[in-house]
This record gives sequence, C-alpha cells and structure tokens, in this order.
Amino acid sequence: MRCISSKKARLLAVLLLGVCLFGGCGKLPVDIPYQSDSQISSYNVISREKPGVAEGFASNLCIVTENVMDDERVDMSQAEAAVLFDVNGKQVLYAKNGHERLYPASLTKVMTALVALKYGSVDQTLTATDAVIITESGAQLCGIKSGDTMTLNQALHILLLYSANDVANMIAENIAGSVDGFVELMNQEAQSLGATNTHFANAHGLTDETHYTTAYDLYLIFNAAMQYELFQEIIHMTGYETTYYDGTGAPIEKSFSTTNLFLRGDYKAPENVTVIGGKTGTTKAAGSCLILLARDTSGNPYIAVILRSASRDILYPEMADLLDEINK
Repeated sequence: MRCISSKKARLLAVLLLGVCLFGGCGKLPVDIPYQSDSQISSYNVISREKPGVAEGFASNLCIVTENVMDDERVDMSQAEAAVLFDVNGKQVLYAKNGHERLYPASLTKVMTALVALKYGSVDQTLTATDAVIITESGAQLCGIKSGDTMTLNQALHILLLYSANDVANMIAENIAGSVDGFVELMNQEAQSLGATNTHFANAHGLTDETHYTTAYDLYLIFNAAMQYELFQEIIHMTGYETTYYDGTGAPIEKSFSTTNLFLRGDYKAPENVTVIGGKTGTTKAAGSCLILLARDTSGNPYIAVILRSASRDILYPEMADLLDEINK
C-alpha cells in the first residue's frame, strides 16, 4: 500500500514552477492525470510497477498498488472485491481486487447524487415523464408516474435511502434534459475524479454490459460526494416521510426506510466503530454490494467498499469483519 506524501507534492510543485519560470511554459497541464489513456491516469499511477506520478491529483488520496489482505483476520472469500481506507490517515487498511471492473448495481446512485448536487438546485421542481417507466423484474421503484412532481431534495432522499430506480431517471432527465445527457455528465465526472476504470450506461445501476466500475473508483466517487452536507445527512437517515404531487396536483404521501441493515439495526458494527451511512446495491449480475462511511471513537472517517458478495446474509458479516480492521 502507498499514499503519496504532501512533501513530495510540494517538491514537485517547486520543480514545475522552476520549469515554468525558466522554460517559458504558460500553464500546467492539470488535465493530464484524468485522461483514461494517459500513462499517469489514476489507474495507471496506482497499477504500474514504476508509475509516473501525478502528484497534484493523488496527494490527498490513498492509492492501491497491490492487494493488502490478511485472510486469517478477514474472510472475503465470497466477495469479488473489497477495500477499506483511513480517510484522514491516507492509509489502505485492506484491499482485494481494488481495480477489477465489476457491476456496481445501485452503488451507481452515489454518482447520480453527486452529479445532481453539482448541476442542480435542491429546491428545483422535477417533473416525471415516461422515462420513469422501468419494467425490469425486481427493480426497486417508488411508483412515480408521468406528470408527478417533487423537488430535487425529495428525490435525492428517495434515491439514496430507498434506492428507487424510477426516481434516478426522473433526476437524470430533469437535470440534464435527457437520461443520456445525464449519463454523459456522470462519465465526465468519473474522468475528472480519476475514476478511469469506470463507465456508466444509466443513472440507476440496473445491469448493462457497458456499465461498470471498481471498488477503488467507488471510493473516489463516494469521497467526492461526501463533500456535500446534504449527501452526508441523507445517507445517515433511517427513514423519510414526504409528500409529492401527481399530475393533477393531488398530494401523494409516502414513507421510505433505509436499505442499509446496519442503520436498521439488523447487523451490528464492531466495537469502537460506528457506521454513519452509505449505499447498498443488489442485482443478479452484481451480487450484493455495499459502500459505507464509518468512524472510530475519535471521529476519524473510514470508507469501506465490498462488491459482488455472494448474498446479503454474507455481505453484512463480511463488512463487519472488514470494519474491525479499524481496530487493528
């Protein structure tokens, strides 16, 4: 495991300044680290044996160069990928297949929320169209219909707590003018964050062969979403009651419960660890997935991700074992 130090970043900045002063350059090429085919993209920086170092991008983030595992302490044999990061300490506490491309299921909605918060206004009114019609069997739905209206604030609560796929499309179309346009923004945001092993095909996370990400990229996306107070507030909630309106203006009252079984009390976090919140995701192709923010007794934050666990009943004990690494 390796985190790039701020000391190295300062040294590189001095060297680059010298080049600019004596070599006549006009500006630093700050966009280079985020190009998917660049040798110093986020993925290549952390995967090459002798990587080119994009210090300006990676100085505040943990990076994974290899698996960091102790099978005797953490049994992750039934999950395809998992990572645990000490956010403040910039330490990789656990990593298994952190850069393997996998289906994220509804963990996708972390990016959906991030893009909506970046480009939308929480008070703006959203209007549903036929884009909210989702017919896939088993898909989680709020039940909104064409003509229904709610604010972006309401929609984000339903999206993140209840994981409603129809609401994801409602948000997408209203923010970007079309679902496809919103997905383009999602992919642009992924590239800007350095999540270069990620490609989105929709706003909800239902299975598509061209829709994938990695445990590490999800850390980058979740970390960015955590910069918004409303996102932090919503993922910590256990339930939400609201009233939105149908096409005639008649009120529709609904209540929603979190899909996070730690917050519901069905599973307990390890001693000295508090689960703040996160996002769940499940499809047949993706398996059971979970991303969490947790804190230790000093309030230090940690981000944990598990992808493609065999089942929900296995996922939560796996996550408890993973979070217990905070105490080691």
